Amino acid sequence: MSTPYLSIIIPTLNEERNIGRLLAELRTVARSHTHETIVVDGGRDGPSSDNTVKIAKKYGARVLYDNMGKGSALIRGFDAAKGKIIISMDADLSHSPNELRLLVSGIETGYDICVGSRFISGGGSSDMPAFRIFGNKLFVVLVNAIYGTSYTDMCYGYRSFTRKALKKMKLSETGFGIETEINIKAKKANLKVLEVPSFEKKRVDGEGKLRSFRDGFVILKTILGNVF
Repeated sequence: MSTPYLSIIIPTLNEERNIGRLLAELRTVARSHTHETIVVDGGRDGPSSDNTVKIAKKYGARVLYDNMGKGSALIRGFDAAKGKIIISMDADLSHSPNELRLLVSGIETGYDICVGSRFISGGGSSDMPAFRIFGNKLFVVLVNAIYGTSYTDMCYGYRSFTRKALKKMKLSETGFGIETEINIKAKKANLKVLEVPSFEKKRVDGEGKLRSFRDGFVILKTILGNVF
């Protein structure tokens, strides 16, 4: 395969009921571009114990393994990606493959990073209880106040990047603070960031991995730990 135009990075852990449908939809949406799909499987307790990996391989995904967390999995995928435009998304079908075109267009028009936002016109969520909305908005206010940014969303994983942008940020967050780290380091590296509307659907099947209070503390540490 020649160098792909798109690399799509998907962290997984026990997503056998979602991953096949997602990869089938991505194949249809991304067919106008050469592309590769990289599934990075595993967590602190090891790889998926179900058929996630088997199904991912059946649909042609390249499978890598990670035993740290979401951030570590994404970084591993980013490092392995060969595409000109690199996209991160979740495996639980909460991110619509049809929105991929908008993320690609943002990079094609000259931005370094394109970030899905649930809190601008055209965006939304059917999977955010009130306490998560409050926490996300609190993190947005903190980052904007400390770093002089104007983000509307902070903890959302549907994004696109140039290869150059990923190299400049030198990401290191291993857990759910990865999206916050990206937002902060993008500003520090003077990268051009575009927010585009995205609608977050409810997870189709299985259990979400985010633990609001534990991972909220991780995100807060990420915000404060990057000040200097």
